[in-house]
Amino acid sequence: MALALFDLDHTLVSTDTPTLWFDFLIERELLDPAQIRPQIARFTADYNAGTLDYADYIRFELQNLAGFEMNELLALRETFRCERLRGYISQKARDLLQKHREQGDTLVIITATNAFIAEAAAHELGVPHLLATEGQITGQSFTGEPLGILCFREGKIAKLQEWLDGREENLDGSYFYSDSRNDIPLLEAATHPVAVNPDETLAALAAQRGWPVLDLAVRSAAE
Repeated sequence: MALALFDLDHTLVSTDTPTLWFDFLIERELLDPAQIRPQIARFTADYNAGTLDYADYIRFELQNLAGFEMNELLALRETFRCERLRGYISQKARDLLQKHREQGDTLVIITATNAFIAEAAAHELGVPHLLATEGQITGQSFTGEPLGILCFREGKIAKLQEWLDGREENLDGSYFYSDSRNDIPLLEAATHPVAVNPDETLAALAAQRGWPVLDLAVRSAAE
């Protein structure tokens, strides 16, 4: 038995899950596109350049959950999972998860996406363990502030170590699948790092280190 760790966005899911979620809410006229889309564009550019202020970004995600009551959010999330998210998950991604299940590995999604949104993907994929940045909740609503360890870059390792405390698993023999340069610290810590549809920086490092490269992207019929 080994840990099988998976990044979420552009790895198991062939898009950015928070952006997909915000588009879903905008289409239902629950968020203002004039406020949301310029901020998403800025954060995306920073992320791709490796300069993202993650604390600022995660507050953006969480503050846009804070205007809803939890019951409303849960209903919206279930519709989002079934009507939108499912179409961005390839059969290859599902098959890879099944392969690790059959090996008896412990499946874990570890992602910088906030836990509330990431839970939809974990449920859809049948992954029992999720490590993500949690949002603070007061009463029946998010406050807009993060809680605990920020699950990004080296923070992913800290979040994982916190979760491993008291468990029998460790990183010996572990797998980690990711698309992003931002996950290089955890890729280097895993026994079996695997680049999935990698960005330019990660693709170059994978070639240099001899790491396997997988394509799990959803492809259109035209492709």
